[in-house]
Amino acid sequence: MLEARGLMVFYENMLALNNVSLTCPDDGVVGVFGANSAGKSTLMYALSGIILDIQHKERMRGGERISLFGEILHDGEDITGLKAHQRARRGLVLCPERRRLFPESTVAENLKIGGYLASTAQAKETFAFVLDLFPALNGLLRRPAGFLSGGEQQMVAIGRALMAQPALLLLDEPLLGLAPAIQHTVVKSIPHIRSERGISVIVSEQYARPVIPYVEYAYIVENGSTVMEGTRETLLDNPDLRAAYFGCG
Repeated sequence: MLEARGLMVFYENMLALNNVSLTCPDDGVVGVFGANSAGKSTLMYALSGIILDIQHKERMRGGERISLFGEILHDGEDITGLKAHQRARRGLVLCPERRRLFPESTVAENLKIGGYLASTAQAKETFAFVLDLFPALNGLLRRPAGFLSGGEQQMVAIGRALMAQPALLLLDEPLLGLAPAIQHTVVKSIPHIRSERGISVIVSEQYARPVIPYVEYAYIVENGSTVMEGTRETLLDNPDLRAAYFGCG
């Protein structure tokens, strides 16, 4: 189980996260929904440990000061001070916003890069699972990632994250810029990842309608703060939330 308690993140004097708490149980699927600049990516960076890398780089170059407060617990152990690669070894793996693939490397190479934490047997088995999950990639393995469509790149990005053998997969805005048909392909992979791999998932999205059928619990974030949380049914029963986030009146 992953639990965040009272997370606060400051970029210089700007408050990016304000006392945010979140829980993702084992084998759970949790949503984080909010408008652009609501703090979703900052939350994902904090959970994955990427925020510590950003903090260090900014300090080294004399850039903006980043301050982080609160606690992050994984299976009851405080991991707040662990760096991203240490959390990845514990099974916390981030699939970042805007994919961030290696554009000159092929699809197969991008996937194999993600398997650096896996044994040879694990990498081979997961590689096959990714191609089964996203059959469109079978004919693209030798193509440079930079020549793929946005949807194809997103499939590769999720596959690369799966190659790292996550116990908890953090999906940061996986539907950004994708056509509705490709959005459907991406979101319907979530229950398969959970059921076939036993992986918990936290997914952040601006427009929640395609994702809400697949989450059990969700948090609504505005201006860096959690303004509401609840089960999928509870949130869908709120007419204001349905109109603002789920695209229905």
